[in-house]
Amino acid sequence: MRKRSLGKNAIILLGLAVLAWPVSAAPTAGKGARVKFSELAWHFGKVKQNEVLNHEFVFKNIGDGTLEVKKVSTSCGCTAALVSEKKVEPGEEGRIKADFDTRGYSGEVSKYIYFESNDAADPRLELKISATVEVAPQPKIDLDRYNIDMGLCLEGEPSRASFTIRNTGELELRVDISHPELSFYSAGKEMGFPVKIAAGRSMDVEVRFPAKQAKTGLVREYVLVKSNDAVRSTLSIYLSRYVITKEALKEFLAGHKAILAEP
Repeated sequence: MRKRSLGKNAIILLGLAVLAWPVSAAPTAGKGARVKFSELAWHFGKVKQNEVLNHEFVFKNIGDGTLEVKKVSTSCGCTAALVSEKKVEPGEEGRIKADFDTRGYSGEVSKYIYFESNDAADPRLELKISATVEVAPQPKIDLDRYNIDMGLCLEGEPSRASFTIRNTGELELRVDISHPELSFYSAGKEMGFPVKIAAGRSMDVEVRFPAKQAKTGLVREYVLVKSNDAVRSTLSIYLSRYVITKEALKEFLAGHKAILAEP
């Protein structure tokens, strides 16, 4: 089968059709307000924990209309603010300052800033700041529980609760526990503070309530646990129990004799 080739006249007509195709399909920068950032992401490199980092993002209005900044917001752990005018005329520049406090962070961390404007093509842009946060050796406290429900307790009898303190850091942890009425024991011995917990080790703590307490009904207490952990220097443990008198207990049992007698 013979292949047909385009004739000379057909080639000329095709070329004219291509030249006549509307060029408006490719948008130009000058149509209304248009924002262009010098960069959309910034990496601080390796930084030490507890440093406060800041960076300025510079943007320019490359359009032919007034650029209006509607909103600048961030993800948690980062703050950002517009440090130039909200309205940016064609050809002029604006700036956003982003701050990131590295306390409590470690490893590779990224935070985001959201820029909203009247740019019809890009009404919402995402900016990113990131860093590799290096953490120096330090003690780290961890508790196995922060809320302890002791259930029903009889008035006039001592009550006890327990929790565990762990040192998940690399240096020695020093801990102080305080409460005006409660006492604290470990391995059967009353604790003297501060106690020291080596790196990678843990300590079981028993909380003992005094036998004579005036409170009855629902009783809530909280214990403060302070340490040399720079990030979590003070923690709270909440203890709750329902204290009932012997008379109230007798009445309760008397009213449920039938149920208690069932096999």
